[in-house]
Amino acid sequence: MLQKDPSINVLGEPLEHCSTQPRTGFFRDGACNTCSEDRGSHTVCAIMTAEFLAFSAYVGNDLSTPRPESGFPGLKPGDSWCLCAARFLQAYDEGLPPKVKLGATHRRALDIVALEILRESAF
Repeated sequence: MLQKDPSINVLGEPLEHCSTQPRTGFFRDGACNTCSEDRGSHTVCAIMTAEFLAFSAYVGNDLSTPRPESGFPGLKPGDSWCLCAARFLQAYDEGLPPKVKLGATHRRALDIVALEILRESAF
């Protein structure tokens, strides 16, 4: 059984839920919880935009297409999703970052993305 890291957000407070419709997170518990096995660091609670979804598909991670065999409904603009911190940073560097729910973003995101960048993209 995987051991979750403490559920603390980037503000040092209890981690808030990101989304249950669609259900997100490495653990599919609706929160951006993480653990050492979460190699992608799915820790940034991001609100999808059409621009970000197009960018993500362009760089090889199509988040819009449903994959029923994996229980993945496909995302649309306005959906919240626990995004890999490195993908968020890549999108930020390209000028296409999605908005971020700071209260629902796990503190482990700070291993990859500076708090100032997350605050700049805050919802």
